[in-house]
Amino acid sequence: MSLRYHIYDALWRLAWPWLRLRHRLRHRGDPHEAQRWRERLGRIALPEEARDTVWIHAVSVGETRAAHPLVRALRRRYPRLRLLVTHMTPTGLETGQRLWAHDPAIVQAYAPYDHSRWVRRFLERTRPRLGIVMETEIWPNWLRQAKRQGVPLVLANARLSERSFRRYRRFRWLLPLEWNAFVQVGAQSAADAQRLRALGARQVVVTGNLKFDWSPEPAAIALAHTWREAIGPRPVVVLASSREGEEARFLRAWEGLRQEWAEREDFLFREPPLLVIVPRHPERFDEVARLVERHGLRYRRRSASLPHPEDDVWLGDSMGELYAYYALADVAIIGGSWERHGGQNPLEALAAGTPPIVGPHTENFAEVVSLGVAARAIVQVRTPQEAIELAQRWIEQPDERAAVIAHGAIFLAAHRGATERTLALLAPWLEHEPGFEQRGIDGPVTPRPEAH
Repeated sequence: MSLRYHIYDALWRLAWPWLRLRHRLRHRGDPHEAQRWRERLGRIALPEEARDTVWIHAVSVGETRAAHPLVRALRRRYPRLRLLVTHMTPTGLETGQRLWAHDPAIVQAYAPYDHSRWVRRFLERTRPRLGIVMETEIWPNWLRQAKRQGVPLVLANARLSERSFRRYRRFRWLLPLEWNAFVQVGAQSAADAQRLRALGARQVVVTGNLKFDWSPEPAAIALAHTWREAIGPRPVVVLASSREGEEARFLRAWEGLRQEWAEREDFLFREPPLLVIVPRHPERFDEVARLVERHGLRYRRRSASLPHPEDDVWLGDSMGELYAYYALADVAIIGGSWERHGGQNPLEALAAGTPPIVGPHTENFAEVVSLGVAARAIVQVRTPQEAIELAQRWIEQPDERAAVIAHGAIFLAAHRGATERTLALLAPWLEHEPGFEQRGIDGPVTPRPEAH
């Protein structure tokens, strides 16, 4: 092992006490999380029949949602296949539990931290026949140890923003990544493919974005219908996946229009719209609640009750229900894009049939937003004030809102198919699986044409 990897492992060892303390403080009183700490060190306990599995790594909530169409397709095409899905964050694990708790062939765990010994222990205990890494979760020892133990890795739904590309290129001399551990790379776009090749990835094809293939779960739609029955015909605007610094700006803009809506005699609805705020991170739920209180707005929390007619704000302090919020809403304002956070995925709102408004900072979803704006399926504005005013216009002019929804449905339909292309990418490592059925995989991978 090179000196640089020795130093890298030593840094993980030095960080271990702090990581352990943080885990204990964050999960005090939760015996399940306390027990799962061992998984961070590669000490994963699997029954013998769960080994020789396909390992899928989805770091957090977004990657877990993106993996869902692929997981469903793998289970449908290879009914005897067992899957191990790992995560780095508690929210990613919880999201996966909501999606797959009913399927005994899917085991979930935390992935090991990137110390060579912990990664080697994880691979020895799980013995995966194939590892599928979602999007851009690339760790040096994961690649190095997988290559040493003969575990083929596939980077699926891969995306690499220009900012991340510059960071990787600037610091790759510190600890070179063994990109040849990836036997295949399925990139979301031609630009992602080009950047990945420039860093050293090989066997890169454009498979498209799995998130285009997502469709809301029936349970989410049913929950949204329950909420709608309780709320009544009152319009709903959701600020989804909001991040630090954004809620205050929207609350100021909302205050300015709230009184106007309430006083207008020509308003289409007897009650002004309800603003639903769904913070991206659960640790900020209380912070956002205090912020709403400081603005003097009447509100309730999802964890306490449904909103009352006199409420101005409903705080979505729940996990795993984002799609239900989207299905409930008349207009979706996508958080993470109003401050420099890189944006969140607007496709989830489109899949729920809700027109999305995004802000100026969408670097993490640059191609999706660019294509969606060109297709008139996504609208991008500069400020929260403009977003609130546009939401008001769509509520008052339902024909304009309906046109955006129709464009969104066409946009989604035109870009679906990433799941099938990714399955074709994986087929050479799965086709000998017992119970394999040759449905839809009739030849080599058919990549999407790349733009030049």
